Amino acid sequence: MAKSKNNWGKTPWKISFRSKLEDLPVHVDVAIVGGGFTGLTAATYVKRGDQRRSVLLLEAERFGNGASGRTGGMVLAETAAGNLPALGDVLVGYQEILRELGVQAEMDLRGAWEIARGGQSMEGKRVAPIKNSPIDWSDSGRVRAVKVVPGGTVNPGKVVTGLARAAARAGVRLAEGARVGRLEFRTPLRLHVEFMRRGKSLRRVVTAERVLLASNAGTVGEGVLDGIAEPNEGHAGPKLTFALATAPLARKKIAALGMKSGRPFYTVDLPYLWGRMLKNGGMIFGSGLVPAFGEALGRRGTKQLWRGLEREDTRRGESAGRLATLEKRVRQLHPILKDIRVTHRWGGPILLTKDFVPIFRAHAKSKKVIVLGGFSGHGVAQSVYLGRWAAAALLGKRTLPKWA
Repeated sequence: MAKSKNNWGKTPWKISFRSKLEDLPVHVDVAIVGGGFTGLTAATYVKRGDQRRSVLLLEAERFGNGASGRTGGMVLAETAAGNLPALGDVLVGYQEILRELGVQAEMDLRGAWEIARGGQSMEGKRVAPIKNSPIDWSDSGRVRAVKVVPGGTVNPGKVVTGLARAAARAGVRLAEGARVGRLEFRTPLRLHVEFMRRGKSLRRVVTAERVLLASNAGTVGEGVLDGIAEPNEGHAGPKLTFALATAPLARKKIAALGMKSGRPFYTVDLPYLWGRMLKNGGMIFGSGLVPAFGEALGRRGTKQLWRGLEREDTRRGESAGRLATLEKRVRQLHPILKDIRVTHRWGGPILLTKDFVPIFRAHAKSKKVIVLGGFSGHGVAQSVYLGRWAAAALLGKRTLPKWA
């Protein structure tokens, strides 16, 4: 059985689903690599769209062990690059999918605060604090709310669990602890899989007619995105980002923080900071990247970088430093946060792409392979929404978008 990355810390939610597949099939119609929001949604909709198709989902570790189970669960309407051609209404589609698949997500879409220190956003747009801003903090300047945008929060653990159960009900073969080490672009496609069963390390070649690569940052790390998502301009590539959760706060303290509305928040200027309320009255705050934003990756390869991130320990070294800096900032945001008790500290992978546009296209080496990922921190709703689109494309019922 695959183990979770304990070195990345512990989140405040749990994923209560484990696969029971004892062996891997020799051939399937559709193979999906990655057991997060995207892969689980796509697998379910392929099977629901055509019960005759055999569908296998391969997850290197446990479902949701990457970005999906380690996100803060903040739901946003658009991509990190804004609205894109033919994208449609992500929030409406997201709600529809979760409702259709019977996923109990603790969803709360009352909107999200955009907050800022000065009069200009990262994109150079003018911003101004709203009258009587409920948020009034100190973080490299006076931080106040400037706008309410569509969005909200979900419980990531419940979403992963619900999506996995929906896939199982649909008849998808679900395999945890099954790492795809290599993909051969032949006819049929050949996936070289390493997996553990009953204490033994086994290898199997699984052939497939169509493949979806949906392991996000890990996909780039395995080198199967050659020609699609090379490191560029110093910021594209897999990174580790960080968050912490606090013990429950008294209602008076929540009101003093300006969080009585329950809306999540994120800064539109730098230094970046985001956060949200938890159901128990605690709060999550997030920020920081390893390697840092803007660090040049050059041609030394994302595979080596990803392997380094997999070994990164949030209790030591640079990652521990990022978390310590985040905690210091949080304690200085407002007087009532000075003595808060931090209950959880963790990191999770994020794939930043050039111009923050998601990767959603056919692989450069085969039109029978679709690549979907690179949400640049905006993937909670978008990954599920585009996962359904990817399923339709795998079934030949919808074309892929043409995003630069």
